[in-house]
Amino acid sequence: MIKDFVSFANNVLWGEYQVLIYILVFAGVWFSLRLRFIQLRHFAYMFKVMKGSTQGDKSGISSYQALCTGLSARVGTGNLAGVAMAISLGGSGAVFWMWVIALLGMATGFAESILGQLYKVRDDHKEYRGGPAYYIRAGLNKPWLAVLFALCLFLGYGISFSAMQANTITDALNHTFDISSVYSGAVITAIAGIIVMGGLRSIARFAELIVPFMGLAFILAAVAVTLINIQHVPAVLMDIFNSAFGLTEAGAGALGAAIKNGIQRGLYSNEAGAGSVPHAAAGATPVPNHPVAQGYVQMLGVFIDTMVLCSCTAIVILLAQGNIGSEMEGIRITQNAMTHHMGMSGDMFVAIIITLFSFTSVVANYAYAESNLHLFKLDNIYGRTVYTLLYLSMVYWGANATLKEVWNMADMALGLMTVVNISALMLLTPTIVNLTRDYQVKLKATNKPEFKLADVKIQGKTEDGVWS
Repeated sequence: MIKDFVSFANNVLWGEYQVLIYILVFAGVWFSLRLRFIQLRHFAYMFKVMKGSTQGDKSGISSYQALCTGLSARVGTGNLAGVAMAISLGGSGAVFWMWVIALLGMATGFAESILGQLYKVRDDHKEYRGGPAYYIRAGLNKPWLAVLFALCLFLGYGISFSAMQANTITDALNHTFDISSVYSGAVITAIAGIIVMGGLRSIARFAELIVPFMGLAFILAAVAVTLINIQHVPAVLMDIFNSAFGLTEAGAGALGAAIKNGIQRGLYSNEAGAGSVPHAAAGATPVPNHPVAQGYVQMLGVFIDTMVLCSCTAIVILLAQGNIGSEMEGIRITQNAMTHHMGMSGDMFVAIIITLFSFTSVVANYAYAESNLHLFKLDNIYGRTVYTLLYLSMVYWGANATLKEVWNMADMALGLMTVVNISALMLLTPTIVNLTRDYQVKLKATNKPEFKLADVKIQGKTEDGVWS
């Protein structure tokens, strides 16, 4: 019965009706227009705002840690297994549509992250917490919708997403090193437990150490593969664009598959609009001290995740020039492609990288769901203990489940979260626009914007003491 429900929900969200594709494209276009294509106009400023971003305070993590925490959740199986699945099911044209949804998603990610900052609260430890459930409750005064989002988040990030990431790790290690998923799953679960017991700060410190290293290693490998095969790059790029618009031999029949799988896997990778990254954004003390500063930080995260890392995976796979079957093969497509370029060392490299990519997602997913315990007044030792045990049990279950079961549940959870979050973002558009305008006016005037509640008309109210 559960499988039937998951199948029905995914059919509505991703399948026959493709509700999410229309919602996400509309949201990306909407915020791109309302914010005057801020992702293009202020592209260089995204990098500039990271200056001085390594300092936090007793209430919040640093902006750099927030970026790394957001990337640690974004950068996972979607970048390696997800891209491979998109190409497998939608052809090379799916890559183009991943780029499109990322470009539009940068504006959506900007919008949701500044709301996460604005409506953040202090928990029982006087540390910042926030996310869509908080800005739905405080900004829209709709507690029932906030609870609905939080429940979807627990289903997604608290249960299925970490299970799916663990599944990809164990599959890659079994394929390359012949390590039993029973043993690798137990090790993953144990290490994750040690890290998450320290809470958001522990996870943020882990992320800022691992994420830059693993990202740079993968980029350098992809650049090396590209340079070795530089004569084939023009043909690959031409194939991507031709396939994206149904101009190849497969024709229009493949166009729908390219769009659907490119957008679906692009969203799953960069998470723009899903309502996950605002949790990391809300946990930061921004520099400059304005909610919009975190919008730029997390917009940069969308760019790095999809436009850089996903593109690296796509070029490695397409340059392999192998026969990519129609079966859902996940990470093994990427492993086979890297083996083609680098021999057996390529297979081992991907296994190690996917282990790092996915494991950082496993621990970051915990932080996102844990942030919502405060909403239910469960931010205490009993609530955290029960949630942690459930989370770790799902990590171990996922390590030994089948790929299809895990992906289907993850798709449903992500879809439900996105519907609720995008609905809230649309209703809170006036606040998003007003905050952005206030920041940009002050940036021109002083070059160091400082947020004052009295200067901006917002919907609802913020928690006492956070911005006063």
